[in-house]
Amino acid sequence: MNVFAGLRAVDEVEKKRIVWRSRRGLLELDIQLERFVRDVLPGFSDAEWLAYSQMLLLSDNDLLDYLNGKAPCPDQGLVPMIERVRAQR
Repeated sequence: MNVFAGLRAVDEVEKKRIVWRSRRGLLELDIQLERFVRDVLPGFSDAEWLAYSQMLLLSDNDLLDYLNGKAPCPDQGLVPMIERVRAQR
């Protein structure tokens, strides 16, 4: 069950903010997220946009470790989105 489902609609301005927040301080992370944003993000539902936005709240180093499988994400609510980004590589 998606805990973000039905919470709120994500308008176009907020989507642009989320895309902008996908630009990170680590080049390797930027490369992974850039591809995902370009290829997958446009087809997301509002719930998926919100889940992705929550994932972006992680620190760059933690997010990179989770995406590279170097560490497990302790927040199980973020694991499906992390796995989805990881699968896009």
